[in-house]
Amino acid sequence: MKILIVEDNLILSKNISKFLKIKKIENTVVHSAESAKLVLENEKYNLILLDVNLPHQNWVDFCWELRNNWNNIPIIFLTSRNAKQDLIIGLEAGWDDYLSKPFDYTELLLRINALYRRTTNIVSNIIVIDDIEINISKQEVIKNWIEIILTNIEFKLLEYFIQNRWKVLNRAEIYENVWGEFDKYQLSRNTDIYISHLRKKFWKEFIKTKKWTWYYID
Repeated sequence: MKILIVEDNLILSKNISKFLKIKKIENTVVHSAESAKLVLENEKYNLILLDVNLPHQNWVDFCWELRNNWNNIPIIFLTSRNAKQDLIIGLEAGWDDYLSKPFDYTELLLRINALYRRTTNIVSNIIVIDDIEINISKQEVIKNWIEIILTNIEFKLLEYFIQNRWKVLNRAEIYENVWGEFDKYQLSRNTDIYISHLRKKFWKEFIKTKKWTWYYID
């Protein structure tokens, strides 16, 4: 995925760009509508993050221009405007989603991924988390260009965490969905054992613990 960030706030644009790069998402930052148009003439992007309060051009006019010339690119507006009429105008002008400032970067990532999947009608079989590339269809895991061998259960557990990324999961639901049993989860240490296996093969904080009995990946 490649994202164009159009934001005149230098600190905010830098922080968004840095966050996306950490998440292995390629991005370009520009600070005006004119710069955005020049970049779009020469590069292809999968999504645009667009600030409402850009200098030198009305945001509604610019959104219409984007839709007329680059109509297939999804647009998420970053806005401090919460008035209902402004949101209606934005939707009519062609934005696909919006996020009110200040926003949480995790929510921004969730909205980016959801919009990208929805507009492209693609659910990628390849997931990238830091230096790990996971190919779901091939059941293949690459870390730093080296294949990591997982057992069937280890991969099934990994896949379940990916399907529920950022969601905090308890032992019972993990055991029910990975091992297909619910009643026995209190008697079994399988969840803890296999989470330990994945941590050893990736890194200790790959699967995070919350309150000792809850787990998640981000």
